[in-house]
Amino acid sequence: MSGELATLAVEGLSVNYAVRHEGRRRVLQAVREVSFTIGRGEALGIVGESGSGKSSIARALLRLIPAAAGRAHFAEHDLLQLGAGALRRLRRDLQLIFQDPLASLDPRMSVDEAVGEPLRVFEPQLPPSERATRTVAMLEAVGLSAQHLQRLPHELSGGQAQRVAIARALITRPRMLFCDEPLSSLDVSIKSQIANLLMQLQRQLGLSMMFISHDLAAVRFACSRVLVLYLGRVMELADRAALFDAPRHPYSFALLQAAPLPDPRRARASLRAALRGEIPSALTPPSGCVFRTRCLHAVQRCGLETPRLRPLGGSLVACHRAEELAAAQALALPGRQGG
Repeated sequence: MSGELATLAVEGLSVNYAVRHEGRRRVLQAVREVSFTIGRGEALGIVGESGSGKSSIARALLRLIPAAAGRAHFAEHDLLQLGAGALRRLRRDLQLIFQDPLASLDPRMSVDEAVGEPLRVFEPQLPPSERATRTVAMLEAVGLSAQHLQRLPHELSGGQAQRVAIARALITRPRMLFCDEPLSSLDVSIKSQIANLLMQLQRQLGLSMMFISHDLAAVRFACSRVLVLYLGRVMELADRAALFDAPRHPYSFALLQAAPLPDPRRARASLRAALRGEIPSALTPPSGCVFRTRCLHAVQRCGLETPRLRPLGGSLVACHRAEELAAAQALALPGRQGG
C-alpha cells in the first residue's frame, strides 16, 4: 500500500523486555523488525499464537511501552520520537479498546463520566450541555441509551461494558482505533453483535483500525488485510482472500487448519496439518526461521538462514520454500474456501 494513502506506516519496529531468567538479566525480543501500513479507512488484522508479540506492537505504537527500534509515521509525525506534549495532543486520534471491558473501566465512574471524560480532557472549552448531548449520541451509536448514563460498570453485562468502552474510544472522533482482542472475553452470543458494531462504526466513521485477535473467523469478517506474526516476526502479510483461500506460509496454513470447524469429519482431517508442540521461548528462539522447529517442511537451510519477507502471488511471505510449496499445492485448504 502506498505510503501516501497510509494512515499509519510502521518501519522496522522492534520491542524488547528486560526479564530475569535463572537469576540473570536477559533481553526478551518480543517484536523484531516488523513493518506494515494501515490505509485510510482500512482494518488490518494481526494474528498469531499467544507470545507472538501482537499486543506489544499496539502498545509500543501507543507509547504505553518503549520501542527498541523503528519508526511509526502518523499524521506527519513519528509516533516513536514525539515528545510528551505533542504525543498528548495526538492521543485523541489514537484510541485503544482493551480485551477486558470491565477491567478497562473505572469501577467508581458512571457511564456518563467514563464516556464523557475524553471530551473533558481534549475539549475542555465544550459547554456541559454539548458534552452531555454528544455523550448520549455516542451511547446511542453503540446500541445503548440515556438510561445507561448513571450505571456503574458492575451494573453492566459484558457486552454492555464493551459498548461503553467503544463509545469512550470513539467520542473524540479518532482517526485510528487499536482493538486488542476486543471479543475474547465476551460470550459467544455477544461476540457477533460487537464485531458487527465495530465494523459498522469503522465504515461509518472512516476509521483506520488495527484488529488483534486469536479469532480467525472474526478477523476474516472484520479485516481487509491480515498480518501473521510468530515469535515477533512477520511470517505473512496478505489480503484477506489470499490468506484464507491460499496461504503462502506454513504457519498461516497451520493456524487455519487448527481453527475450529463445525463438521467433525473435516475437523479430524484438519488436525493432520495442525500445529505441532508449543511455541518456543522468545528468550531462546530457534536459529534461522523461527518457525522451523514446528514446520513440516523445514530443511537444513531453514536453520541456517533467516528468511526475508518477499512478494509471492500478491502476498508478502517469509519462507525459503514458499514458491516450491505453492507450486506443489502443498498448502491447499479443501473445504475452507469461500466460507
